[in-house]
Amino acid sequence: MAFSADELRVLRRALAVALHPAPLQDEDVRDALRLAESVDEAAREAGRLRAFLLDDLARYRQALPGSLSGYLELLQDALAAGYEPAADDLAALRALRGNPAAAELLARCQVLAERSVRARLARISQATATPAPGVSRVRLLALPGGRTAADDPRPKPPAPAERPVPKPSEVFPPRRRPVPPPPPEERAAG
Repeated sequence: MAFSADELRVLRRALAVALHPAPLQDEDVRDALRLAESVDEAAREAGRLRAFLLDDLARYRQALPGSLSGYLELLQDALAAGYEPAADDLAALRALRGNPAAAELLARCQVLAERSVRARLARISQATATPAPGVSRVRLLALPGGRTAADDPRPKPPAPAERPVPKPSEVFPPRRRPVPPPPPEERAAG
């Protein structure tokens, strides 16, 4: 993201006020708000552009091998924008590795994918890490002067009355046996 000379001037004033608080003039406030809106819009536009690029990349991937040159170019652009190659990208590049450009891009994508997986695993292991043996843990101790159950002014809930266990015949009523149909003579007479 690049700032114009005017935007840099506004940014410099805003940073100076952040470091040394002072009352702002109305014009400075309006300039700072306009700059913030411009930065927000640029961030939204970057997100839209990234989504468009990834959708386009998926369309080219589906049209392979006929779209080889376009796919390789789009993938390089996506990687330059911080895209982490997906499993579909690696599979497509493996199928196309007879092409020297695809083989070179496959090697690059494999390195990036491996780094990405290692970074995710490191984050997971840090989140679930337990302290090493020998590292003392802080113990929680009760402080003197605390309340006991006898000191608690809140009313205690009444103990629930014990209910008898129901009999199986109460829970599962007896089955009714189906009544057999009348014999054919009675049906004809009725």
